Amino acid sequence: MKLSQGKRLLLLGVLLVVIDQVIKYLVKTNMELGQQIYVIGQWFRLCFVENEGMAFGMAFGGQVGKFLLSLFRILLSGALIWWISSLIKKGNTPKGVLVGLTLITAGAIGNIIDSLFYGIIWGYAPFMFGKVVDMFFFPLIRDGERVIFFSPVFNFADSCVTVGAFYLVLFQWKFFAKDEEKEKKKEK
Repeated sequence: MKLSQGKRLLLLGVLLVVIDQVIKYLVKTNMELGQQIYVIGQWFRLCFVENEGMAFGMAFGGQVGKFLLSLFRILLSGALIWWISSLIKKGNTPKGVLVGLTLITAGAIGNIIDSLFYGIIWGYAPFMFGKVVDMFFFPLIRDGERVIFFSPVFNFADSCVTVGAFYLVLFQWKFFAKDEEKEKKKEK
């Protein structure tokens, strides 16, 4: 049985979200907050941290900011799902564009799950005010123990968003440039 392009993308998205949630669950249930496990010397560590939900552990305006960030993510994910669906219906969208957008969407949904439900599941916050679990730490350039370059701790969902965005920018920019050219022609 051959799956449609939409179903394959849905399966990819679900698989990425499941991988993200399994990793987070394993970290949350097997590590202490702040614990580090050295995987490859000083260069790759599993480091269990929780953050308010912005990229690379940044905070955004307390409880109101957290609510607005969660709401924004939900709306953005809905818009991305709608956009991917409409691009599939067009039938001429490059597969790479659809995969890149699916990576971004799956990553956003993975972190939304943390924000919406982890506070309730783990019993420390109400709905929509949970923290995002992060664990991957690659201190690329160090001076002894001090990290000079790339100190953020991130998760699989963050990686999906980053890889999807870079992939689109590096390899699929012609698709988006083509849309801009069409819009300019319509305006004339």
